[in-house]
Amino acid sequence: MKKLLLHTFFILLISILFSSCAAGLAGSLNDSAALSSNNFSYVQKNLLGKAQATYVLGIGGMNREAIVNEAKQNMLENYSLKDGQTLANTTVNFKYSNFLGLIATYKCYVTADIVQFK
Repeated sequence: MKKLLLHTFFILLISILFSSCAAGLAGSLNDSAALSSNNFSYVQKNLLGKAQATYVLGIGGMNREAIVNEAKQNMLENYSLKDGQTLANTTVNFKYSNFLGLIATYKCYVTADIVQFK
């Protein structure tokens, strides 16, 4: 009887440990420039910016808007916009992961193209 109870407890413990680790991905596409006519050319495609926030027991990190802004600033550090240029085809993706419900990590990825208007 003790052996059966010990096996059941061990299986339940393993199930809880594996089910408490999770990851998710969400994203959106924001059209930041009107590219309806042929009055532009691509300067650079697929710029990428990243930001991350970590929470321990729900404390720490930044709010969602701050993470997106940091990722966008990270993207623009590699290329500064000049007159007549703008971001187009902007996407914002989030990856969320947690470990045992104690530590949660949010990663934000912002991608965009730079276009030059004629």
